[in-house]
Amino acid sequence: MLQFNPITRVLEEEVYRYQLQDVEEPVLYREIFSYNEVPKVVFNHRIVPMNAPERLFISDTTFRDGQQAMPPFSPEQIAAIFKLLHRLGGPKGVIRQSEFFVYSDRDRKAVQLCQEQGFAHPEVTSWIRASRKDFQLIRKLGIRETGILTSASDYHIFLKLKMKRSQAMENYLAVVKMALEEGILPRCHLEDITRADFYGFVVPFVQKLMELGQEARVSIKIRACDTLGLGVTYPGVALPRSVKGIIHGLRTYAGVPAEQLEWHGHDDFYRGVVSATTAWLYGCSTANGTCLGIGERTGNTPIEALAMEYASLRGTTDGMDLSVITEIADYFRTEIGLRISDKQPFVGADFNMTRAGIHADGLSKDEEIYNIFDTKAILNRSPGVAINDKSGLAGISHWINLRFALSGDARIAKDHPGVIAIKDKIEAQYVEGRVTSISDDEMTALVEAFMPPPIGKHSA
Repeated sequence: MLQFNPITRVLEEEVYRYQLQDVEEPVLYREIFSYNEVPKVVFNHRIVPMNAPERLFISDTTFRDGQQAMPPFSPEQIAAIFKLLHRLGGPKGVIRQSEFFVYSDRDRKAVQLCQEQGFAHPEVTSWIRASRKDFQLIRKLGIRETGILTSASDYHIFLKLKMKRSQAMENYLAVVKMALEEGILPRCHLEDITRADFYGFVVPFVQKLMELGQEARVSIKIRACDTLGLGVTYPGVALPRSVKGIIHGLRTYAGVPAEQLEWHGHDDFYRGVVSATTAWLYGCSTANGTCLGIGERTGNTPIEALAMEYASLRGTTDGMDLSVITEIADYFRTEIGLRISDKQPFVGADFNMTRAGIHADGLSKDEEIYNIFDTKAILNRSPGVAINDKSGLAGISHWINLRFALSGDARIAKDHPGVIAIKDKIEAQYVEGRVTSISDDEMTALVEAFMPPPIGKHSA
């Protein structure tokens, strides 16, 4: 039988309707996840089509998943970060939603402070326990949508919940119906989807959710949660680990429209960003992340990385203010006390810093040679030079020119006598056993000692 598929917009054979497979023993994919070995990547050579949605969005879980991995933020800190997310997302609301706990007075105060800012985006959403009391609470707070945990893998259904699949599905559907009765839009979190029986549980369950949504005339959302960062994006990878297969299957077999589909990933195997981007490209409208990638274990997909990927894929920022990424990092350092890795892309202290003399020489001739893009214009961060025993004359002269904003004829050449004297002083320290970089204060003192006015305070 033929039918017109509104998603692919072509005639297709009627899609087979998958039924729940209520197995007696859990399917744990021991050939892939043997636990005493590194998880295996298995291929079945099936290729699914790339099908990017018309619109892409970013959603935020800094105040829910991110905050679980560190001391709690104060309501005032949450409100300040929320404002930064609004500015980063821009007037078109590329950062569409932000997720909050509502359990405690502190949580609810944070929600109210963010709501009082009056932003259309990010929309304040919640994550709650499956109880009618919690649904009534978020309705009183004026929250329209909430996340609900609907764990998908047998690791969770059998080993944690101590249920069979049919029991878990019945419980999940009952909770979703409860949310709908309370006038709340459910966002079902398919926890651990990259270890779940996709056709035996995930698709039949999501089909039921789509039917409930149609009956209630609401758009129930599906969040595909790569809880342990096990998703793989290689061509032809088999389920349950295939990011492409999961998104294609949810769109094609479970009938989830792109705008109702969201990817939530972790970075346990360094795949957080590429998995989220692949989910976008293969039909998932929204990618979920946290500021600076904070989160349990290795963290979540960094929102700043998603913003960069968005601009790369779409050829436009769509109004996002990427310089706010630097402000977010500065706020987390100074107000939250977060130690950000010096090597973290876009936000680390060494992100656009060079220590190699040959690189500094290139930067001094043309910044574009060794800088990934105009970091001053885009992120409000000029490329820097850190001085050590490998910086050479080029590194020292470039540091001086950057530090004192010298341009044109005022620039100091690497063969300047003062530069040579400073290099000799620095090298002598490393000969004596120094191993750390020369600080900016130390460099300033050397310039004052060996460079003539108006750069230094006195000549050598």
